[in-house]
Amino acid sequence: MDFNLLKRNLKKDFTGFKNISLAVLSDCSTQYLVQGIKACGYEKKLNINTWEADYDAINLAINNTTSPLYTNKNDYVVLFYSVLNLKKQFYKNHSKETFADDFIAQVQNVTETVSKNIKTNFIVYNLPEEPDAVFGNYGNKTPDSFIYQLRKINYLLMDLAEKTSNVFINDVAALYASKGNAYCFDSRLYINGDIIWSLDFTADVAANTVQIIESFLGFSKKCLILDLDNTTWGGIIGDDGIENIEVGELGVGKAFTQLQQWAKALKDRGIIIAVCSKNNEEIAKGPFINHPDMVLRLEDISVFVANWDNKADNIRYIQSILNIGFDTMVFLDDNPFEREMVKTHIPQVTVPDLPEDPADYIPYLNTLNLFETVSYTAEDKERTKQYREEADRTIAKAKYTDEKDFLISLNMVSEVKAFDSFTIPRVAQLSQRSNQFNLRTIRYSEEDVKRISGSPVFATFTFNLADKFGDHGLISVIILEQKNAKEVFIDTWIMSCRVLKRGVEQFVLSHLVNWAKANNFELLTGEYIPTPKNALVKDHYEELGFTKSDEGEGVWSLTVADYKPKAFYINPKI
Repeated sequence: MDFNLLKRNLKKDFTGFKNISLAVLSDCSTQYLVQGIKACGYEKKLNINTWEADYDAINLAINNTTSPLYTNKNDYVVLFYSVLNLKKQFYKNHSKETFADDFIAQVQNVTETVSKNIKTNFIVYNLPEEPDAVFGNYGNKTPDSFIYQLRKINYLLMDLAEKTSNVFINDVAALYASKGNAYCFDSRLYINGDIIWSLDFTADVAANTVQIIESFLGFSKKCLILDLDNTTWGGIIGDDGIENIEVGELGVGKAFTQLQQWAKALKDRGIIIAVCSKNNEEIAKGPFINHPDMVLRLEDISVFVANWDNKADNIRYIQSILNIGFDTMVFLDDNPFEREMVKTHIPQVTVPDLPEDPADYIPYLNTLNLFETVSYTAEDKERTKQYREEADRTIAKAKYTDEKDFLISLNMVSEVKAFDSFTIPRVAQLSQRSNQFNLRTIRYSEEDVKRISGSPVFATFTFNLADKFGDHGLISVIILEQKNAKEVFIDTWIMSCRVLKRGVEQFVLSHLVNWAKANNFELLTGEYIPTPKNALVKDHYEELGFTKSDEGEGVWSLTVADYKPKAFYINPKI
C-alpha cells in the first residue's frame, strides 16, 4: 500500500458510514498507524473513531477508570508492543529465561483489567522477528537469546488467544516476513521519531486491522468460485483431454496443484467452493472424477456450473442456489475479459486480477487475505455437504408446479432446544456473521451468549432442520427477553437464508407463541432495525401478523391469544 495515497481518504466524507470506536495502546509512536486505520476504514465504509493512549503509557491508561479507554466504550482495543523496545528491555532484564512468560503475563493483565471495565475485543499485534546475532544459530537452542524468547512470545500469544474469547491476533510477523525488512523498516523514521515501521508497511498493518474488524461485523467472504481451464488446471480440457491437462507435481502443473490445495483447505475450513466454467458439463467434470493428480474432487464442489452462457449470469444462478450475498463471493478466472464481464455486471463480487504466470497465483492470493474470519466451529466443516444438498433441492423443486406439494415432499423435521455448550459457539458465530436475515443485527460474542444462556431473564432457542436430502444443521436462533410479567421481547431473531421459503419463520413463531402461552405471557414484541444488508426482513413481523407498536419506530407486537398460525410443513422432532 502507498501510505500517502491512502492518507487522502482522511479528507473525504465519512457521512453515513458505520461508526466504530477503537483505542490504541502502545509503547511507541502510533500517529501514522491511527491515520492508516481511519483511512482504510473509508475504503470499507467504516468511520473508525480512534483514541490513542499517551506514548508508552499502557499501564497508566488501563488503571485510570476516567480514561477515554473506558468512557468511550471502545468496540476494539489494539494492543501494540514494539519489538525494538522489547529488545531493549530484554538486555536490561536479568531474568532472561522468563522474559517471554513475564511479557505474556503483562499482556494478560492488560486484557483482563480492561475487560473488567468495558465489553470489547482486543486486536493484539504479534512481533516480527528481530535477530541480534549475539548467539548466531545457537540462539535457537538457548533460552538466554532474544530470538528464542521472541519466538516463544509469539507462540504464547497464540495460546492466549486460543484460550481467551475476546483476544485476536493481527499476524504482523507473517506480514513483515512476506514483505521483507527493506520494505517494512525505515531507520530514519525510527531514529528521529521512534516510528518502528515504514509508512507503507504501517498502511499494510492498518489494512489487516480493518479486515479483522470487518470480519467481526459479518463482512466475511463465504464462497470461492473457480473457473477451470488455465485456472484450476493448465490447458483446455475440451481440446487437450484429461491426459494432457497440467496438474500434479511436474512443471507448471505444480502451480495449479497449489491452487487446488489452497481451495481444498478453504473448503475444509467452511468456505463454499463452486465452479463456473464455459465448458461441456460432462467433459468439465471428467478431471474431478478420473485424473489421479487432482486435489479437488466433485464432492468438494457445492455448485458445479459448466455451460456456454455468460459467466455473470452463471454466477447469478450460483447465488440463487446458495442464497448468500454477492459481496461474500470471490471469483477466480485467468481470462481478463471474463473478469471484466463479472466486475461490470456484478460489481459486488470480488474478482482478483490474477497474474499472467500461474506460478504467481498463490503468492498473489496470499497477499489479499480474502477469507479473514474471527470464528471457526465444527459445523463449518459440513458446509460443502449442506450446500450440495441444497443444489439437489433446487433441482427437485423444478419438478413441482405446486410449492406446497414440494414442501410436503421434503419431509422436513426440526429439533428445537435451548442453547448448550455445543451450540453456544455456533450461536455466537451466527450473531457475528449474519446480516440479511437478522432483525436487529446485535452482535454477541461467545462470552455474551454464555451469559445470556445462564440468565433467568432470557429464554433461548436453537432450531435445526433436516429433510430427505440431508441435514441443514442449526438454521435459526432466537433470544427472548422478559420485559415484565406479561411481555416478552424478541431480542434476537437470526435465520440462515438457505432455508428461506420453507415455512421456517411460521414454524419458529408457532413455537414461540406456544412457549409464551405456557409461561403465561400475553404479549410478544419484536423490533426491526434497518441496516444496509437486512432489507430482506423489513416486512418480516407484518407478514407474520404483528402490528405496529406505539413503543418506538420499528417495534411490532403480537397478542398471543390472537395469534392465527399460517400453514407450514415442518414437524417437530420428538
